[in-house]
Amino acid sequence: MIKKRLIARIDIKNEFVIKGIHLEGVRKIGDPHDLAVKYYEERIDEILFMDAVASLYGRNNLFDIIERSCRDVFVPITVGGGIRTMEDIERSLKAGADKVAINTQAVKTPQFIAEAVRTFGSQCIVASVEAKRHGAGWESYCDNGREHTGKDALGWCRQLEELGAGELLVTSVDTEGTKKGCDLQLLQAAAKGAGIPVIGCGGIGNTGHVVDVFQKTACDAVAVASILHYNLAGVGQIKEALLAGGVQVRP
Repeated sequence: MIKKRLIARIDIKNEFVIKGIHLEGVRKIGDPHDLAVKYYEERIDEILFMDAVASLYGRNNLFDIIERSCRDVFVPITVGGGIRTMEDIERSLKAGADKVAINTQAVKTPQFIAEAVRTFGSQCIVASVEAKRHGAGWESYCDNGREHTGKDALGWCRQLEELGAGELLVTSVDTEGTKKGCDLQLLQAAAKGAGIPVIGCGGIGNTGHVVDVFQKTACDAVAVASILHYNLAGVGQIKEALLAGGVQVRP
């Protein structure tokens, strides 16, 4: 049986780890390298670094952070935010990242995903979808949840899979940072029937919320931030809760 993954999400602005609510109202948390090492030593499965303002300013500023972290962290690392060109992907991978997460550029130019897959392989291309409830469904947003795309989020997930993305990162903007639990309806709708792994993100505030995602949706992984950053539970506690709930994870 393929084990479920627990991913630490580390959002960064101006070299500081930050955390907000609904991707806004950010608060400084600490140093990204120090937190990455801490979570690695606690046996996190993967780490996701996201430049929170990269799309806004048209650049990714994480390459030095990735290079530094890769000297001390030996789990898969994904980098996202401001990935706009083949050169950005190449530079991310050369800095030590295993995967890149792409949202805004995919919305602007969907074939960018297909080109990236042809060039680098689907295994390192994560399509990021930021979804907000809209009527009976969800709309996809970009620019770190700031801009409407007019795209139905679930339809966009399916299109990204068809374009060759190797994974989907689905973040609920409505629940992000609230610590009140994930939008399980969104995550199940995105993961049900998907032919690629789906990472659920947004709203985790306690170990039960993580268990809920794996018990009530078909997600393959959960990305967590607040629960770790605010010491609400450690990696070990989360994994113990998952094992107790019958969810197969790495020890």
